[in-house]
Amino acid sequence: MSTVAEAPTAHPAERPLVGWLRGWASNPWGKPRFLTVFTWLYVIWSLVPVVIAVLFSFNAGRSRSAWQGFSLRWYVGDPDLAILNDPSMRSALTQSVKLAVLTMLIATPLGIGLAIGLARWRGRASRPANFLMLLPLVTPELIIGVALLLVFVHLIPFVNLGTGAQLLGHVTFTLSFVVIVARGRLFAIGKEYEEAAMDLGASPMQALWHVLLPLLRPAIVVGALVAVAISLDDFVISQFLVGDASTNTIPVRVYSASRLGPTPATNAIATVLLFGTLLTATAAGLILRRARRREHREGSAVEDLARLEI
Repeated sequence: MSTVAEAPTAHPAERPLVGWLRGWASNPWGKPRFLTVFTWLYVIWSLVPVVIAVLFSFNAGRSRSAWQGFSLRWYVGDPDLAILNDPSMRSALTQSVKLAVLTMLIATPLGIGLAIGLARWRGRASRPANFLMLLPLVTPELIIGVALLLVFVHLIPFVNLGTGAQLLGHVTFTLSFVVIVARGRLFAIGKEYEEAAMDLGASPMQALWHVLLPLLRPAIVVGALVAVAISLDDFVISQFLVGDASTNTIPVRVYSASRLGPTPATNAIATVLLFGTLLTATAAGLILRRARRREHREGSAVEDLARLEI
C-alpha cells in the first residue's frame, strides 16, 4: 500500500487573504488601489512638515519642537520679534508685495501680447520663437539667477542690484508662465470669432479689442494671479539680485533667519507667505470655475489650473 505525502495546507484563516491578494495581483482591470494608497501617502508625507511648521508659528514659547501653548506672540504679541514689530520682517514683506504687484503689472500685458503674436504668427522663425519662449521653463532657476547677475554687473551696470534688478529678473522668469496660460486659452477659442468679426466689417484691431480680449479675460486674470504667486515664492533670483538689506524678500529673509538662530517668528513669516500663495491660487481656481460655467464646459477648474490650460 503506497502512501502519498500530502502538501502542507495553509491555515484556514489565511486562505481568504491569500486568495484575495492573488486575485487582486492577477486582475489587470481592477481599480488601481495601490496607486491611490501611494498618492495619499505622498500627499501626507508632503503636507505633514508644512502643517507642523504652521502649527509652531502659534507656539507660545521660543521652541520650534516642543509645544508650549497657543499664542499669537510671533505675529503681533512680541514687542521685538513679532513679524509686525520687527522692522526687517516688515521690510521683507513690503518688498515681496511690491515686487509681486509690479511683476504682475508688467508681465501680464507683455505675456498676453506675446501669446497672441506667437499663436497667430506663421513663418520660419515662429518655431524658434516658441522654443525660446519656453526656454525659461526648462532652464534651472539657478542658471537664470547667475546669468542675470552677470548681465546686470557687466553688461548693463546702470541697473543697480536691488529692486530694479529683482523686478527685471522676476518679469523675465514669470513671462513664460503668463504666455502658457494665455496660449492655452487662445487654442481653446480658435480663430473663428476673430474671422467672423472681420467678415462683419470689423478691423483687425477692433476684432482684437472687442472680441478676442473679452474672451481672454479669464486667462488674463489667472495669468496675473500666477505671476503674483511665482513672484512671492521666488528665492533664487531674488537672492542673486539682492542689493542691501532693504531689498530682502520674504523667502530670502526666511532663509537668512533659518541659518541664524531661528525662532517661531520664522515659521510665522513663512505661514504668511504660504497663505498668500494659497489665496492667489484659490482666486485663480474660482475665476476658472466661473468661466467654465459661463461656457458650459465640463471638467474641473482645478485640473485646468494644474495643467495651465485655460
